Amino acid sequence: MKQAKYQKNDYYRSLTRKMILTIIIVSFTPLILVGSIILYRFHVSYHEKVEDHLQELVLKHKQTIDNFLKEKLGDIRLQAETFCFDELKDASFLQDRLDMLQQSFGPVFVDMGVVNSQGLQVAYAGPFRLGEALYFEADWFKKAMKTRYFISDVFLGLRGLPHFIVAVRDNWMGDPWILRATIDFVAFNDFVKNIRIGETGFAYILNREGKFQTKPFFDITPKNEPYRDFLKIKEDDPRKVHTVERKDDSGKMIIYVASFLKDGDWLLVYQQNHRDAYMDLYRTIVVAITIIVFGAFGIVFAALFLSKRMVNRIAMADNEKEMMDKQIIETGKLASVGKLAAGIAHEINNPVAIMVEEAGWIGDLLEEEEFRESENLEEFERALKQIKTQGQRCKEITHKLLSFARKTDSRVQETEINDLVKELVALSEQRAKYSKITIHTNLENNLPITYMAQSEMQQILLNLINNSVDAMEKKGGELTITTYSEEDVIGIKVSDNGPGIPEANLSRIFEPFFTTKPVGKGTGLGLSICYGIIQKMGGQIEVESVIDLGTTFHIRLPVQGPPER
Repeated sequence: MKQAKYQKNDYYRSLTRKMILTIIIVSFTPLILVGSIILYRFHVSYHEKVEDHLQELVLKHKQTIDNFLKEKLGDIRLQAETFCFDELKDASFLQDRLDMLQQSFGPVFVDMGVVNSQGLQVAYAGPFRLGEALYFEADWFKKAMKTRYFISDVFLGLRGLPHFIVAVRDNWMGDPWILRATIDFVAFNDFVKNIRIGETGFAYILNREGKFQTKPFFDITPKNEPYRDFLKIKEDDPRKVHTVERKDDSGKMIIYVASFLKDGDWLLVYQQNHRDAYMDLYRTIVVAITIIVFGAFGIVFAALFLSKRMVNRIAMADNEKEMMDKQIIETGKLASVGKLAAGIAHEINNPVAIMVEEAGWIGDLLEEEEFRESENLEEFERALKQIKTQGQRCKEITHKLLSFARKTDSRVQETEINDLVKELVALSEQRAKYSKITIHTNLENNLPITYMAQSEMQQILLNLINNSVDAMEKKGGELTITTYSEEDVIGIKVSDNGPGIPEANLSRIFEPFFTTKPVGKGTGLGLSICYGIIQKMGGQIEVESVIDLGTTFHIRLPVQGPPER
C-alpha cells in the first residue's frame, strides 16, 4: 500500500517536473529568439545612427573650419592683390589695413607683416616688436616661398606663443614678397574645443607629424607614430570621414571619427568613449534584460503554479476515478446482493406459503370431532394462529424485499410518494430498532400522483434515512418523515434529532467525495448523487441543521405528468 502511494507520488512529481520544463521551454524559446533578434537589430541600427551622427558632425565642422581658413586666406589675398608692395611696406598703411580687418572680423587677425624674398620683415603691424624680424630660416617662410597661398601649422615662433600664419606670395619688380597675417590661436582653439557631445566627446586637430594644432579638452598624448597611421586612415579621399574603434592605453574602447583639413595637412579628430557614445543603447539593453529577467521569473513562477495546479487537478481526477471505480464495484456488489436477496426471498417465500397453507389445513383438521375433545386444543389453536401470523409476516417481508430489489430501472412511471415512503420505512425499521431509533411518518392524505423513476426516488429517500440512522446510532433518537403538497409541488421532509452538522460543513455536504464518516464507512457520493438526481427532476434539496438539536432535509419536487410517447 505504501509502495503504491510512493510510486504515485513519484509519478506526480515527475509529471510536475516535465510540465514545468515544457512550459519554460515553450515560453522561453520565443522570448529569447524575439528578444535577441530585436536587440540585435536595434544594436545594429543604433550603431549606424550614432556613427552617421558623428560622421555628420565631423564633416560639418570640417567644412566650417576649412571655410574659416579659406576666408582668412581670402582676406589676406584680397589685401595683397589690391595693394602693391610699395604701399604695404609702409608700416602706418599696413596698420590701417590691420585695423580695418579687425573692425570687420574681430580680433581674429593678431598682426600683419610684409616679408621680402630674403626673409626680412620690412613692415609690421601688431602688438609685438617684430619689426625687421628675419624669417629666412623659418620653416613656414620656406614653404610659403614655394606656393602662392600658404597656411602654416601651429608653432611658437619668435613670440613664444602658439599661433599659425596665413600667407600670400606675390611679385614686385620681378622679386617675390610675402604678405602674412597671424590668426588668433585662442579663438581658433575654442572654435574646435567647443565640439562636445556627452561627457567624454571632444575634438582636436593634428598635423602630419601627429602634433596638436589645437589644445584638446582632456589631456591626452598621441602615439609616437603619426596619428593617422594609428587610426589607419589613408589619404586617398581627403573628403572622406573615417571611423575607427580602438582601445586606449587604459583598455577603454574609444570611437575615433576623423577627416582631413587644409588639403590633407591637418586631421580633425573627434573621440568619445564607446560607453558614453552608446549610453542610450546600454540603457536600453539593461532595461530589456531587466524586463526579460522579470519575464523569466514570471514564466518560472507561472510554470510552477500552473503545473502544480494542473497536477493537483489530475491527482484529484485520479482519486475521483479511483473512488468511482470503488463505487462501481460497490454498486456491482449491491446489485449482486440485491439479486441474491431477491432469489433468497423468492426461495423463502415458497416454503413459507406452503407452511401457512399447511397450518390452515391443520386448523381444518382440528375442527373434526376427535380433535375438538383434546385437552390441548387451545394450545394447538394458539400455535397455529402464531404460525399463520409469523408466516404472513414473513410473506410481507419477502414481498417488500422483492419489490425493492426489482425496482432497479430508471423508467419514468406513475409513482405514489407515500407508498415509497412506507416501503422504505418498513425496510429500515429493524435496523432502526437495533440503534434505539424510532421512525415516525406524517404523510399527507391524497398526495398527488407524479411520474418519475421510482428507483431514483427510492435511492434518495433510502440514502437520507440511512444517513440519519448513522448519525443517531450511538445515542438513539427519533426520525420523522413528512410529506405535503402545495401548488403542483410535492414536499418531503426527513428530520432527525441527532447531533447535527457543523456549520462549516453545511456548504460542502453535496460535494462529491466529501464525507465526515470514518474511513470505510462512506464514499461521500450519496448526497452528491441525490443532489444530481433531484436537479435532474427539476426539484430542489436544502438542509437545515443545528448542533445537538438535529438535521432536516427539505425536498421539493414538481408534480410531473405522464411522459410523452
